[in-house]
Amino acid sequence: MTIRVLIVDDSALVRNVLKAIVNEQPDMQVVGMAPDAYAARDMVRDLGPDVITLDVEMPGMDGLAFLQQLMQVKPTPVLMVSSHTEAGSDITFRALDAGAVDFVTKPRPGASVGQDYGELIAYKIRAVASARVQARAPKPPAAAAPRSKSGAKRAPADTPRVIFIGASTGGTHAIQEILQAMPASCPPILIVQHMPEHFSRPFASRLDAMCDIAVKEAEDGEPLLAGHAYIGPGDLHFLIRRTDAPRRYIAHLAQADPVNLHRPSVDILFRSAAKRVGAGATGALLTGMGKDGAQGLLEMRQSGARTIAQDETSCVVFGMPREAIRLGAAVEVLPLAEIARRLREAPEASG
Repeated sequence: MTIRVLIVDDSALVRNVLKAIVNEQPDMQVVGMAPDAYAARDMVRDLGPDVITLDVEMPGMDGLAFLQQLMQVKPTPVLMVSSHTEAGSDITFRALDAGAVDFVTKPRPGASVGQDYGELIAYKIRAVASARVQARAPKPPAAAAPRSKSGAKRAPADTPRVIFIGASTGGTHAIQEILQAMPASCPPILIVQHMPEHFSRPFASRLDAMCDIAVKEAEDGEPLLAGHAYIGPGDLHFLIRRTDAPRRYIAHLAQADPVNLHRPSVDILFRSAAKRVGAGATGALLTGMGKDGAQGLLEMRQSGARTIAQDETSCVVFGMPREAIRLGAAVEVLPLAEIARRLREAPEASG
């Protein structure tokens, strides 16, 4: 089956770059290109594309406003194409909340577009094409209520339990739902969400404003504290290491080769959990395309950890959990809401 793609971008250069990448793939084809949201609206109606690549920042009606209309009238899998700017990252995360499946960054002005970028675009389009999308009504932006970050003031404590989470396509919303359900006394939570460099810090800051626990981008060598969630930085592998003190851990970041096409890789995080934490760990593998994290979750189970995979019905893309289930890596297969409850049952950190 050929994936029929509509490209929406106000830059003719970007439209042509994306068109060349898509049309080089044997399983996809560009069926239309729109310079703005108004032209795109007519093309969606007339062409019925399988996937839309949508510019975040456009004159007139921006990508977010178009997306909100689209998800009410004709829900379609959307891949947002985001700039590297702070404003671009904010709109991107709002677009994911509004129903976009995933995002990719634009080529930087003047930069050459290499094979790696083309492979990334094709990979993302395939993932988005397989996603479950539903009609969504726009939500008014809610003011973040002041949050008491009691965990943020805690000194390093013994942490016999540590929670590990891995996710990819569709994972930003799933992670948000889980972290909002966690109490301030929860064990440290280490997270790999496949995400480009410069987006993981805004993602962590956004979650921090929404959650009772403290959420931050991980830093190399920092102690891992109860009541905190740590997001692995884009373009660095994220691992856990023990300190000289028993049952105390620190974050470790590494610029090693990508694993399963990803850096950070869920497999890298989960394997470090199996080696360093063992039976004290709980691992959850959430929605995402591919197989990253499945082998690592199996190693966690073999080390005595409790392991969970998200079920097919609640996944946006069932690839990673499906592979974990196939390997026998998951002790439990649960819907997203149930995963949050099960993680809350993990023994609270001491200290």
